[in-house]
Amino acid sequence: MTTSQNPAIDSELMLYMFRTMVKIREFEETSGKLAQQAKIPGTVHLYSGEEAVAVGVCSNLNPTDAITSTHRGHGHCIAKGGDVKLMFAELYGRATGYCHGKGGSMHIADLDLGILGANGIVAGGAPIAMGAAFASKYKRDGTVAVCFCGDGATNEGAWHEAMNFAGLYKLPLITVVENNHWGEFTRQEKQAPISELYVRANSYGMPGKRVDGMDVMAIYEAAHEAIERGRNGGGPSLIECDTYRFHNHMGMVDYDPRPREEREGWLSKDPIDLMRRVLEDRRILSGEGAERIVEEVRREIEEAVAFADASPFPDPADLLKDVYSV
Repeated sequence: MTTSQNPAIDSELMLYMFRTMVKIREFEETSGKLAQQAKIPGTVHLYSGEEAVAVGVCSNLNPTDAITSTHRGHGHCIAKGGDVKLMFAELYGRATGYCHGKGGSMHIADLDLGILGANGIVAGGAPIAMGAAFASKYKRDGTVAVCFCGDGATNEGAWHEAMNFAGLYKLPLITVVENNHWGEFTRQEKQAPISELYVRANSYGMPGKRVDGMDVMAIYEAAHEAIERGRNGGGPSLIECDTYRFHNHMGMVDYDPRPREEREGWLSKDPIDLMRRVLEDRRILSGEGAERIVEEVRREIEEAVAFADASPFPDPADLLKDVYSV
């Protein structure tokens, strides 16, 4: 474990990051179970195991900063300040959801929070985030855009075009590659001739860095450096986070092509357990205090599910509202 000893990351921030990671985990585990019970329609792609990435990055951002997300995007939304009640309502397909029940799990957006949308298309968020970064530079407003993407996205043409444009025009774009080593059911090593994806940054004239994706404070520091560089006109950056999803590609299902030994090894590196030990070792949080946070979060999640379950379905007459063209 390489958790930073940087005193600038104070106890209040550390507690906030721990609570937010717990909230993401509880949201995801509950979503997976609800999908199994057919209470959530469609497929959910769970973020359990990768919580440190979203929290470490988004803890550096302001509401006016933009993010784009992926099909595995619930964690990004929560880390950016998303309301779990509205998120569950969206997963339930209810009118009270962020997208009034029309987006579902893979398309949650809230422009007021700078969440430009999760995206079911691999690498679909890259050109959108690049566009937001271009607008920021044009307006000189000091904001940045963060593109969250998976390792598979780095093999898509849209991703390379966005990186090339950002590098050419020195845009305040921070690309965060969540390398969980599997693109759906294919190992990362079988998708590209390189295994260290941060080196792709060299092709676009931007700095690249690889960090432990299970260490929230290491991610926070790497993101802080990249975000401040972007705000101050230093251009784009790429951060590769070495991480792992704890569940299969699609929800909680029995089939999983990944070797059991591999999964068990990563489970022993649970980012929430690692952060909890740091907090306890530094006497910032007791074991009882950590359990209290977990229980508080679980109650919040239960209330959010109850809100979603009691919410109305969209009116069919509203089918064509909130769309750009028909």
